[in-house]
Amino acid sequence: MPPRIARRTLLGAAGVLAVGAAVPAVRWLSRGSDEVARGPYGALRPDPEGVFDLLEGFSYRVVDRQGRRMSDGFRVPARPDGMACFEGDDGALVLMRNHEIPSGGQYLGMGHGGEVPREAYDPGAAGGVTRLVLDPESFAVRSSNLVLTGTSMNCGGGPSPWGWITCEEDPTDLHGFAFLCDPSATSVQRPVRIDGFGRFRHEAAAVHPDTFVTYLSEDRPDSCLYRFVPHDPSSPFEGRLQALQVVGRAREDTGPLGAGARREVGWLDLAHTSPEDDSLRYQAQQLGAAVFRRGEGMCFGDGATYLCATSGGPRGDGQIFRLLDEGDGGTLEVLAASESARQLEMPDNIVMGPHGTLFLVEDGPGRDCLRGVLPSGVCFAIGQNALSDSEICGVCFSPDGRTLFLNLQEDGLTLAVHGPFETLT
Repeated sequence: MPPRIARRTLLGAAGVLAVGAAVPAVRWLSRGSDEVARGPYGALRPDPEGVFDLLEGFSYRVVDRQGRRMSDGFRVPARPDGMACFEGDDGALVLMRNHEIPSGGQYLGMGHGGEVPREAYDPGAAGGVTRLVLDPESFAVRSSNLVLTGTSMNCGGGPSPWGWITCEEDPTDLHGFAFLCDPSATSVQRPVRIDGFGRFRHEAAAVHPDTFVTYLSEDRPDSCLYRFVPHDPSSPFEGRLQALQVVGRAREDTGPLGAGARREVGWLDLAHTSPEDDSLRYQAQQLGAAVFRRGEGMCFGDGATYLCATSGGPRGDGQIFRLLDEGDGGTLEVLAASESARQLEMPDNIVMGPHGTLFLVEDGPGRDCLRGVLPSGVCFAIGQNALSDSEICGVCFSPDGRTLFLNLQEDGLTLAVHGPFETLT
């Protein structure tokens, strides 16, 4: 079991950041198109700065960017990805932020003459996690530093009662694991690997706040959905890794399922959970586990776990699943499935907002959107990357529900968005 980290109050469930140019505008795009359509809350209005279009009444502020010198002397690495917000001292906002850089990639976080930190998990890998501490009123940067380095393709992950769980989307060589990172760490730390979560092409993690069961997604076209069940909540990383199965439908491919489809589910115990050849999903499917089309973003809210299947659905443009886990069984429902790229196109990171609306970001062709998903399954656009075709990622909320944070990955920007999120219900 990894060393325990002091439990902290999570902030990853509510937020809006208000400041910056009041940019109201929502673009509803088809693949590669710049067509603007009007959604249920109005049309996106073009950002005069050309960075991020938003609905009327919403605004954004750039709070960090790649290459900036951090407090520890290193520079902010490229390709910011999954992210969560934790509460720091004096109400500070602490963003824990992944960087999806592959093994062998250029280590853009280097400082101090370019040396690899001795705490690096793998000196040949350039991914990791940074910590960004913001003033809760002005959103000015109070401090920033590397927390984890030497990992590969840190894509998703999730907040937990023990800190930030970062996940590697690279199952080669030393990689393919999840790691625990301390939101209070003011310098780079030695890695805390969570072996119990298995070795595969990890994407995201969602922790049930009462049972401490952790749900894990896998970014493969033929992926499985996993959960880790601790033997004892006081030892949350010692337990069983399982894969979801559809009752009565061995190895069902959930990809073709449309909105409203429901399945009764169960769970299969897995052995050999850290194979050397990235074969965990094959082991699970041989036992009868269900197949998902690129399981990516996950979150927990309102008693359910939500999963984005990026290329699932009848069109292959994405599905959003709602999982109600009841111990040994439960139900899996398709909350939404794309009927058009204007409605939903390749959903990725997802978070539950403070008023029951889901917020997700896209990773598809053309200009990607920040979208809301109502409990009814209705999807609508809130914002759009106006700067480039880069994916949007890292969507998370501050604790008071007034600030939403996100990253424009290839642009290397971290944004805070503020507005009347409580009206989007």
